[in-house]
Amino acid sequence: MAGICTGRVVAVTGAGRGLGRAHALAFAAEGARVVVNDLGVGLDGSGTSGGPAQTVADEITAAGGQAVAHTRDIATSRGAASLVATALDAFGRLDTLVNNAGFLRDRMLVNLDEDDWDSVMRVHLKGHFLPLKHAAAHWRAEAKAGRTPQARVINTSSGAGLLGSVGQGNYAAAKAGIVGLTLVAAAEMGRYGVQVNAIAPAARTRMTERTFADTMAAPAGGGFDAMAPENVSPLAVWLGSAASEGVTGRVFEAEAGRITLMEGWRPGPTADKAARWSPAEAGEAATALVARAEPPLPVYGAH
Repeated sequence: MAGICTGRVVAVTGAGRGLGRAHALAFAAEGARVVVNDLGVGLDGSGTSGGPAQTVADEITAAGGQAVAHTRDIATSRGAASLVATALDAFGRLDTLVNNAGFLRDRMLVNLDEDDWDSVMRVHLKGHFLPLKHAAAHWRAEAKAGRTPQARVINTSSGAGLLGSVGQGNYAAAKAGIVGLTLVAAAEMGRYGVQVNAIAPAARTRMTERTFADTMAAPAGGGFDAMAPENVSPLAVWLGSAASEGVTGRVFEAEAGRITLMEGWRPGPTADKAARWSPAEAGEAATALVARAEPPLPVYGAH
């Protein structure tokens, strides 16, 4: 297979189903050798199975590509380190990391148990940090040895992390944290030849089909399936290729045939007294600033 990722080795977490599977297949179609990671858990993170990762690896191999399955838990330091080691052992290098693994435990805040918070934070936020940490350590060592890589990291945020989502306080907080992690990693790792970006996808997966059952159904009778996860993967593949040189520290929304470069927090209207405010004065100033500012976009699920 030849394409824009020919010669590159790509590790994709959570690649047994949904978006991760679509990414793995798309990278392979563009010539990449792929490490397919998936723990094989249920939608809520329960249970494990090596079947999904191996099935996708077999799909890639059957189509003429090269892939290996990795079924360890990337939200542990040993599991994340073994993901990098698997790429190096199987293919001799690692060029791109796609952090995608996750699951849901949706609750309104007053019903959200501590375990539901911790579990979602663990798989989404820690499950991004640890693979990134171990991959970055490898790439830094390569750069210091005079072999500066053209390395790429694609993190997976969400509209919930950018705008919030009712009933998903844990998930939204984790996805917002991934944006912050992306910005820091891009700033720290650029000197070592590493570019780090994030995507906020909207697609039909196990995690979204219950929430958006009516709007995310596949079209009857064929036609363009706007919510197919395969629509998101071309952007991920390009960001994971050498062709994306110079693009780092960015967040892109991807949905159907639309790609949007998101613009994050930046200073808006400002008031400066050049002295300490009284509470009443601060309130008057804040009220005036709110009146001058653009209204925020609505939180998902708010009425």
